[in-house]
Amino acid sequence: MKKLALFLALVLMLGVLDAPATAMEDGAFQGAAKGNNADLVVEVVVEGGAIAAVTVLEHSETPGICDRSLVEIPEAIVAAQGLGVDVLSGATNTGKAILEAAALALEAAGADVEALKAIGTAEVEQKADETIETEVLVIGAGGAGCAAGVQANQLGAKVIIIEKQASVGGNTILSGGALNAVNDRSEQALAYDDSVEWHYTQTMNGGDNQGDPLLVHTLVRNAYAGVEWLQEMGMSFEDDVSGLFTVTGGMWPRAHKPSMPVGTGFFDTYQRYIDGHEGIEIMLNTKAESFITDETGKILGVKATGETGNTITFLASKGVVLASGGFGRNVELRTKYDNKWGCLDETILSTNSAGATGDGIYMAAAVGADLVGMEHIQLLPLGDPASGSLSGNIEHDVERRIFVNKEGNRFVNEGGRRDEMTEALFAQTDSWMWIIMDSDCYPAGDELNNFGEPINQLIAEGRAFKGETLEDLAAAIDVPAENLVASVNAFNEHVASGEKDEFGRTLYSTPIDNGPFYAGPRVPTVHHTMGGVRINTKAEVIDRSGNVIDGLYAAGEVTGGIHGSNRLGGNALTDILVFGRIAGENVAAR
Repeated sequence: MKKLALFLALVLMLGVLDAPATAMEDGAFQGAAKGNNADLVVEVVVEGGAIAAVTVLEHSETPGICDRSLVEIPEAIVAAQGLGVDVLSGATNTGKAILEAAALALEAAGADVEALKAIGTAEVEQKADETIETEVLVIGAGGAGCAAGVQANQLGAKVIIIEKQASVGGNTILSGGALNAVNDRSEQALAYDDSVEWHYTQTMNGGDNQGDPLLVHTLVRNAYAGVEWLQEMGMSFEDDVSGLFTVTGGMWPRAHKPSMPVGTGFFDTYQRYIDGHEGIEIMLNTKAESFITDETGKILGVKATGETGNTITFLASKGVVLASGGFGRNVELRTKYDNKWGCLDETILSTNSAGATGDGIYMAAAVGADLVGMEHIQLLPLGDPASGSLSGNIEHDVERRIFVNKEGNRFVNEGGRRDEMTEALFAQTDSWMWIIMDSDCYPAGDELNNFGEPINQLIAEGRAFKGETLEDLAAAIDVPAENLVASVNAFNEHVASGEKDEFGRTLYSTPIDNGPFYAGPRVPTVHHTMGGVRINTKAEVIDRSGNVIDGLYAAGEVTGGIHGSNRLGGNALTDILVFGRIAGENVAAR
């Protein structure tokens, strides 16, 4: 309260608060609003007619992405004594929901909400332009960028990672977190009849053999070493106990699941390393704009815009790693390059981070980088109907669930390719399906899905449905009971026999026969852009004449040529880990 009183006194003294007075009743008041995933609840405490505290009591927002918003926006409301505060880039839906819920709470307290919306964050004075020198500059603090930066620093390089958004994570922190990797020597690989070479074959075939064989070999050969590298830094995986599983569209049980939800385990690991070591830092709210080159085309650094709008010139003596992500949120690029779906306008939602706008692709093309496979845009049949995100998905693995349409009928091989599943979903009524599973993953009802959300919470929010019997479930989701029962029974017969069904499915583990039963709604959503900057096996960027661009490396979804026309589920996080490390290793060695 001392800080609040001091702030108000200073504001009044300077005469910058000239808004209508609002009479508010003292007490604690609550409001709720729809966040990125579901409703969040905010409590506002009013004391002496002033906003004394703002607290987010309940939420289902994605860990890592929303953390700063949940703390900083309530603090900003108290500091400003108003609702006109800025939301944080990368978590705008969360920020808007906090402000909307706080407004409802303040309205209940008798406040003039419209007047409070006119009172906001004071303008920040623009900092002076500056030049910062480092050895390695990494553009993007997602999974590939952090892997590159940490690896380069481990090899002795001084590293700065810049990120245009207000938090780290990119698409990686929004993902299910699982990555494919085969250890040929392990009992697990033997048990699943798997091998590095089989992973290579499936990756090539899954992309219609349009991936670069050298890049794919590099991917699969180095995958398990990446898992071991993460484990050496303290990251833990569930498969140490429960075994491997198949990610949707992954084609084989070779996925390692982190112990922490979504992609938070990666960034918990990277941040712990960064906090404990010298010579590596992350600068948030810092947007790369263009590369700096010499007369030969060598990359010398980057021009960027800082948090206050100032220009920052980064000079990188060893080189730059481009890890800025894909373009799944850039409707203009999606529609320009799409030659498959014909419907990638703004009506198709995306699982991607708000920062996935293809900035790095524009930057790289401007210095002559070759682009490859830009037409290969992956849709996933697992989007939340309201947000397009992966949150709310009730499945844990491919083997124990089926998809049914609004008529209660199966319509596709649920263990098949992502593009084939999505094409089949578009052909169903309203392009809508239900994931159906039993209680094997949710025996008590308070267990978490892959995104850290309790199943009972999803049911309470109307994002998932439950029935003690299949007939009860059919009534809850309004599908014909006889069709749903027949679909489940037919599936269970194939589980028992192990035989391929009429859709070509071969991935099974347990039958759907253990009530209560669950259903979750899903729709098509833009998930991954397989095209981007061409690289070689050293993660060096290649120009349009086939030559290496001196001093420029790239890794992650900003690159193309690895996955071909369709990416296997679980291979994206393998990609960012493997090529992020390769980029970091090679730039540090210069």
